Amino acid sequence: MKFQTFETERLYLKPTSREDAAFIFELLNCPKWIRYIGDRKVSSIPAAEAYIQERMLPQLERLGFSNYTLTTKEGNDKIGTCGLYDREGISGVDIGFAFLPQYEKKGYAFEAASKMKEVALSVFGIKRISAITTHDNHDSKRLLEKLGFQQKGVVTLPEDSEALLLYEIHQP
Repeated sequence: MKFQTFETERLYLKPTSREDAAFIFELLNCPKWIRYIGDRKVSSIPAAEAYIQERMLPQLERLGFSNYTLTTKEGNDKIGTCGLYDREGISGVDIGFAFLPQYEKKGYAFEAASKMKEVALSVFGIKRISAITTHDNHDSKRLLEKLGFQQKGVVTLPEDSEALLLYEIHQP
């Protein structure tokens, strides 16, 4: 099955595939990923390939959207991910994003998340998008607010003990 890809002024957003395993391995083991998102225990490139196969591709096949690998148009560098997630414990679809450290603070997160928000509402017909972040992830909170999300409270995901800030945006 062929899944949609998207683009922005500077980026291609392509559904993450097993061919992205080396990049996903690197991203999931960045200190900020582990601190703010959590240790996924992906300790090798084959483990990253299995993670993609077991955690990302089933949702893509079921809903037509999931995790997207972000690649620069200039240089074709894989720099981060942005996606829409059907996450247990969250009402509605959850938007998420993460970048390799060298690509932070360059406007890529806003660019990619804006596009994801747009396609969620217009292409996939999603009426409510949620987002979660830790209390101390100030960059993520600022980005969500810049995207138009409003903080709605806190949520604790199943099998997790940390209370996370819950943000939402609705389309009438």
